[in-house]
Amino acid sequence: MTTTAVELDVRPLSGTIGAEIRGLDLHRPLDAGTIAEVRRTWLRYKVVFFPGACLSPAEHVALARQFGEPTPAHPLVPGLDGFPEIFEIDYTVARRRTGTGPRTYNLERGVAWHSDVTFAERPPMGSMLNAVEVPAYGGDTLWSDQQAAFEGLSPMLQEFVSRLTAVHDAGGAFSAASDQRPAPVEHPVVRTHPETGAKVLFVNPTFTSHLKDLALEEGDALLAFLYTHSVRPEYTVRYHWHAGDLGFWDNRCTQHAVAGDFGDRARRIQRVTLEGDRPV
Repeated sequence: MTTTAVELDVRPLSGTIGAEIRGLDLHRPLDAGTIAEVRRTWLRYKVVFFPGACLSPAEHVALARQFGEPTPAHPLVPGLDGFPEIFEIDYTVARRRTGTGPRTYNLERGVAWHSDVTFAERPPMGSMLNAVEVPAYGGDTLWSDQQAAFEGLSPMLQEFVSRLTAVHDAGGAFSAASDQRPAPVEHPVVRTHPETGAKVLFVNPTFTSHLKDLALEEGDALLAFLYTHSVRPEYTVRYHWHAGDLGFWDNRCTQHAVAGDFGDRARRIQRVTLEGDRPV
């Protein structure tokens, strides 16, 4: 069975990552051809945005199901009442719950660079974020292209890091969220994207604790370099939200961070994540 070709209104936002898709009605199911073209665009740009989508929680979950299987809201945090797939963050409330550990999120200063839930054996394939309430200015989200970051390394360093294994741990970042600490997991420092075949860096400063194969001092020095290198401006896009906007990113080949420049203004978002595979 073939699908009819669909032409989308795609507006790139940077030279390497990010695009808006305009003109789609996301309140009703998409046809197979549109789903295929959105997915193709998503794989190319790694994060896509649907301005003014204005989805209800039920519509948000229904849209996510058209691209994958939603996971429970979060391994350590309960979902929204009535919608166990939706992870809601109200930054005003979350500030009052922030822990004091050295690697705990400080939501008053935003959220550090990370890929979602890499402390799981099978991190999410992707995430869909619904901007419910956002400040008029500040509170942007940034994404970084980890394929471009890997390709920006010298060939010798590419070869070296491709042989390494990283340990990922939720303990520091979510020490205040749950008394249940999952066991650390191991993932390759460089993973192969299961759909595009691209090589991408797969370490992040929020959940990667150390490199298994190197002495701690050596691993920490290499990770510090990779963390800085992987979010160089030429690999990134920055998005300013308006209430009702929807963002959909490929968690397998991106990192993202929240700019903490919105002071005490309200910022409330809802996220659905899609089941992923074990990185290889």
